[in-house]
Amino acid sequence: MDVRDRTIMILGGSGLVGHAVARRLLTLAPKRLVLVALYQDEVAATARSLEPYRSDAAVEAEWGNVFQPMPAAQVDRGTALSDPQLRRMLIDDLVGDLTPGVLERNLLFQLFHRWQPDAVVDCINTATAFAYLDLFHSARELLAAAEGGRLDQDLVEQHLLTLTMPQLIRHIQILAESMRRFRTQAYVKIGTSGTGGMGFNIPYTHSEERPSRTLLTKSAVAGAHSLLLFLLGRTPGAPATVEIKPTAAIAWREIGYGPVRRKGAPIRREDCPEPLPVARAFAPEAAGWRDTGRVLESVYIDVGENGLFARDEFETITALGSMEFITPEEIADYVVMELQGRPTGRDIVAALDSATAGPTYQAGLLRAAAVERLRALEREHSVRSVAFEMLGPPRLSKNLFESHILSRLRDSVRALAASDPADLAAAAEALLRDDAELRSLIVSVGLPILVRGDWVYRGARVIVPPVKGNIEAAAPRGWVDLREPNCATWVSRARRMTEQEAQRAGRPAGSGSDENWGAIRAADAIEPARFATWIFKNEDDGERIKR
Repeated sequence: MDVRDRTIMILGGSGLVGHAVARRLLTLAPKRLVLVALYQDEVAATARSLEPYRSDAAVEAEWGNVFQPMPAAQVDRGTALSDPQLRRMLIDDLVGDLTPGVLERNLLFQLFHRWQPDAVVDCINTATAFAYLDLFHSARELLAAAEGGRLDQDLVEQHLLTLTMPQLIRHIQILAESMRRFRTQAYVKIGTSGTGGMGFNIPYTHSEERPSRTLLTKSAVAGAHSLLLFLLGRTPGAPATVEIKPTAAIAWREIGYGPVRRKGAPIRREDCPEPLPVARAFAPEAAGWRDTGRVLESVYIDVGENGLFARDEFETITALGSMEFITPEEIADYVVMELQGRPTGRDIVAALDSATAGPTYQAGLLRAAAVERLRALEREHSVRSVAFEMLGPPRLSKNLFESHILSRLRDSVRALAASDPADLAAAAEALLRDDAELRSLIVSVGLPILVRGDWVYRGARVIVPPVKGNIEAAAPRGWVDLREPNCATWVSRARRMTEQEAQRAGRPAGSGSDENWGAIRAADAIEPARFATWIFKNEDDGERIKR
């Protein structure tokens, strides 16, 4: 895409890479950059630092935790966890369904709604954000509380909010829906390997374990994130999706001399004038050290999210054969080239596309043989194999069974299109009343059957139970519905199929490979699998776009 006169949102815009991306993009004359960061003062400072680069472009600053609903997005985590009402909202938003309310109160969605970006560059280290909530520490505390008889709902709820996969999944769901709804054209993610490109032998583990389980969780979340972006890149209506995954330390922002800060606060200089006996040095009442009244000042190099390194630390981690490093400006160049449609060879999504094993010619040939063998066995045993509700979703089984019933009542798509829905409903009800084998098959696999007057046939197991007795919410998701309104839906679908054929007939007749050889024609018999496939493609945008 052409960046000129576009609105681009940079998530993690105050970070090392986000800042470099912003500087690089401003040279291409966008209409607006929207910087989003966790802390208000940091993103405001970054926006001010971009003044010399911005020309006519507007630079906007937004802040808060984009993984959270707005009521919790601009308060610290400890405050959110200590508030029972807020904590309950976080849990409901995390493990419940993605309802309109959950979506619309999320900060990320609100930012998309406010700015409607043409492209998003995501520089947030998402894997770190979720992995370092420290599931393992929380689990140990939860077990200790249970063993001591102190387990309460607060502890359980706090533990739930350390679970990594639900948080990652919900974040990607909200991101995907936001980009689809506001027509974002491109999404570039700066990912991570979790270990700076090293393996299980990484010596920089932040723990006595090598490597620590928390660090491995970071790598696992990063890998899961890549696979979810792989799926996003295969979704109709989603933006062009790219992930650049640096596999080295990223450095640097600044070299200087001054106070050395850890998590934003200066390290206090302390001293221990006299040695202490080891036996007493670590007892609760131990003393003997003192604050000197000064802060630690030294020469440092600022490497972004990893903090400040001393010279020897920097030399060690970047040494040849160690983690080594890559500059944020190099990453920014990759981002810009990918946004402009110039492949860098560094896109993980494209790499997964090229490395995965997709559909094959052999499988296509064997499919015909498999289907014919299944048909032969159906004839031999005088059965019709429609659905067992093992593939799912229940809506698929519902559509397959409803199509099968219609095929018993009408001999072609054209005949279905010309049907009266009331007559169709009456005939379907009579068929199910008289054909005990078919009725038994449907209810046995867990699908209720609705007939006129809101009467229902059902078995012991119901895959989609009604929500508080509301059949109108459950029926579309997994009940065979033979009432007149749903029969009208099938008649309408058949008419659309015949209209599609008429539209094709209006074009010059063709016999090339561009002809839709799998299209349903008005004279065709009703085949459940073809009807279900048509619904997934035409109503659900469920068509595969990559092979």
